[in-house]
Amino acid sequence: MDAYRGFVMFLMMAEVLRFSQVAESFPESWFWAFLDFQQSHVPWVGCSLHDLIQPSFSFLVGVALPYSMAGRVSRNESNSVMWLQTLRRSLILVLLGIFLRSMHASQTNFTFEDTLTQIGLGYPILFALGFSTQRIQWSALAVILFLYGLAFALYPLPGPYFDWSETGITADWEHNLKGFAAHWNNNTNLAWAFDRWFLNLFPREKPFHFNGGGYSTLSFIPTLGTMILGLIAGKWLKSAPSSQWLIKRLVITSAVLFVVSVALNLSGINPIVKRIWTPAWTLFSGGWCFLLLAVFYFLVDIKQNKSVFFPLIVIGTNSIAAYILAHTIDSFIDQSFRIHISQHYDLIFGEGLRSLVSGAIILLIEWWILYWMYKKKLFIRI
Repeated sequence: MDAYRGFVMFLMMAEVLRFSQVAESFPESWFWAFLDFQQSHVPWVGCSLHDLIQPSFSFLVGVALPYSMAGRVSRNESNSVMWLQTLRRSLILVLLGIFLRSMHASQTNFTFEDTLTQIGLGYPILFALGFSTQRIQWSALAVILFLYGLAFALYPLPGPYFDWSETGITADWEHNLKGFAAHWNNNTNLAWAFDRWFLNLFPREKPFHFNGGGYSTLSFIPTLGTMILGLIAGKWLKSAPSSQWLIKRLVITSAVLFVVSVALNLSGINPIVKRIWTPAWTLFSGGWCFLLLAVFYFLVDIKQNKSVFFPLIVIGTNSIAAYILAHTIDSFIDQSFRIHISQHYDLIFGEGLRSLVSGAIILLIEWWILYWMYKKKLFIRI
């Protein structure tokens, strides 16, 4: 689990390598184009490796919950104490997400689409489901996804006098979906309408009209579905009668989720869109999460390759610290090298690979900080 979490956080930290800049410098290279695609979010429908970061992080919150709850029970904590801790954790995650999104703003940026904020909003419900049976958890997942999809389907499509300037896109945007699937188009959907009301309740420099990427507050609801899938996987992981049983169950569940989600997408009933976390995306990304958990469980636990994955484990055991580091000190490290080493320290391999040099140095320093914390047993827990 720590290796999987470390892999996910490494992908997020590796944004500093900026493959898009390298791909622009080498436009004829399929290799850099491929890496650029995998380090970018797809425009709307579909999936890249980068798109799996947030669902994996959310999924692993659910996987860890049965272990956390068992630890609290072993310490004889009462339900009231556990609930106070849960609500505290939820509030800290929400506020931390807002803080990180406000770092370069002139005032607090009240936005709730950050990964930490989305997890925090759904975490109390996830905790409540942690006490329930697996049947109830699967039922809760089905109800959440069905009602969320139904709400989008009932929201009216743009009419002939719709003001597209309020959405940040145009009526002929190449990624707009047609037919029934149009209910999940960018910034013309229920979640967009909700944010145009909700986010304008907070102090802002100027009124909120749309999120440029299409992200929304209400995505925390289907994100909760991703965490429920993680909760189910965590219970299997904790109580598995054998490693073969667990691997088989994880892989079969992954396959079922893939089949259902792709069928929903191809039929036009519900597209696979990460940016607004459609129900089909919850199932599709959940399929990848189950599969990746099975792969890491097989390689690290069954095959006993912990030493090989140690660099990822260092990151995974301090994931909150890694998340904060990746959002706070990147530019500081880069500027420090330019001031104290050389203004052009990253040109050693030429202009085209400049971001790789600076990004690799930033990654190395961030990993060293996490390694130092690991050796000192300094772990940030919320």
